[in-house]
Amino acid sequence: MWFWKKKAQIPSPLPAVVTDVSPGFAPAKVNLALHVTGQRADGYHLLDTLVAFASVGDHLTAEPAGAFSLRVSGPEGAEVPEDDSNLVLRAARLCRGGPRKFHLEKHLPTASGIGGGSSDAAAAVRLMQGDYDTDNMLALGADIPMCLNPVTARVQGIGEDITPLPTFPEMHAVLVNPRVAVSTPPVFKALANKNNPPLSALPGKPEEFLSWLMDQRNDLQAPAEVLFPEITQTLNALQATGPQLARMSGSGATCFAIYDSQDQAKAAATDLQQAHPAWWVKPCVLGSAQTRDHVIGDI
Repeated sequence: MWFWKKKAQIPSPLPAVVTDVSPGFAPAKVNLALHVTGQRADGYHLLDTLVAFASVGDHLTAEPAGAFSLRVSGPEGAEVPEDDSNLVLRAARLCRGGPRKFHLEKHLPTASGIGGGSSDAAAAVRLMQGDYDTDNMLALGADIPMCLNPVTARVQGIGEDITPLPTFPEMHAVLVNPRVAVSTPPVFKALANKNNPPLSALPGKPEEFLSWLMDQRNDLQAPAEVLFPEITQTLNALQATGPQLARMSGSGATCFAIYDSQDQAKAAATDLQQAHPAWWVKPCVLGSAQTRDHVIGDI
């Protein structure tokens, strides 16, 4: 998440929680482009980013209980806390409604730049089906608002200014994490220039988005590569599979590549997994989560 200084009260309202996405599905959030456009006096960084949601993610269920609790399972659940330090329980407690017993099936790696914890928290809010305090929810995590309504969107400010895109093409992609946990604050600290140009004007036609994306950037990628050379290795491996575009998501270490077709993406994922069996590799579709069936399991 982008909050790494002291908490702040943000007056902007959260987006409405959508009802046409499976409430318990917590899709990976991918920053297709991320421009750091400034830094406020209080230390918060200003962003201009295009986020899309993937067809892979975690899955959360809930049932009424006498007290809040969380059980975590799944291939990526071994290191995930089950106490109140988990965003699922913290977000649920901010909602009005009775206690729930949650079960989180974890498929997204932690500290990986694809919003797993925030997306899990957003799923908890949807499952609570109750009102919540806007300021407290925003202070809990700046990524949570955009995950509540998992549609492709331009996100500005410190994460509170969200503009859903009316048209966006679904893109066939591969997500790769080299099993490096990246903490966001050191990456921001290593960024030399924090006053960069914003995203250029968004295209009006779906077929123009890919060429537009190629002209954008992730300002955190260069400092992240200096701190974590594994990211460079990952990007080089993705480039070798012949994608249209390869880039890091968020503050890393997860990287993505976009391909012409689903077959190409699946073939690239298979090759990468064979060459790097310790890496987390997933083919997926990038776009708005509620527009398609989601995939939870392994490839």
